Amino acid sequence: MTETTNPKRGVPIWVQIAIWLFIAALLALVGVTLSKRQQGTVQPGDTIPNFTLPLFSGYEYEGQNEVKLSAFEGKLVVLNFWASWCKPCEQEAAELEEAWEYYEPNGDVVFLGVDYVDTEPEARAYLKKFGITFFNGPDMGTKISQIFRVRGVPETYFIDQSGTLYYVKVGPFVSVDEIKSIIDQKLP
Repeated sequence: MTETTNPKRGVPIWVQIAIWLFIAALLALVGVTLSKRQQGTVQPGDTIPNFTLPLFSGYEYEGQNEVKLSAFEGKLVVLNFWASWCKPCEQEAAELEEAWEYYEPNGDVVFLGVDYVDTEPEARAYLKKFGITFFNGPDMGTKISQIFRVRGVPETYFIDQSGTLYYVKVGPFVSVDEIKSIIDQKLP
């Protein structure tokens, strides 16, 4: 008596190829994402790309409800990322405002506050609590913080008159003099 055996059928070759292509694409995506995360924040010497910051009502620039970084060409920009839920941000709020009030009359230094992952009512309460008067707005969809690869708040970026980053401060400032010493490096 002869036994007949049915040959086992394997997965078709086109399905195997499709699976391997999917796995390769997934690994490539993971690799690119990890590579970007390892780059860290932008570095001094980097040219900062133009971006638009929507501004809170009451914190407008020349009557405009949004501002582009390019509007400040020729001026030194102090770009501060903060949030109302951030306790270290509270430690530096008064110093930032005092420094802004010191430089504002000359018009050659601009302070921009970027509210990071926050809600408008809490952000407005924070600004009022600390008497902040410099331009401020929300980072809608974290678009601006992605440019700078912000890892947390507070983080402050000092951009010179030509749009080049020259100093990064991670964490809160300890004094107004610290802020002034960084700004004065680039003022005539």
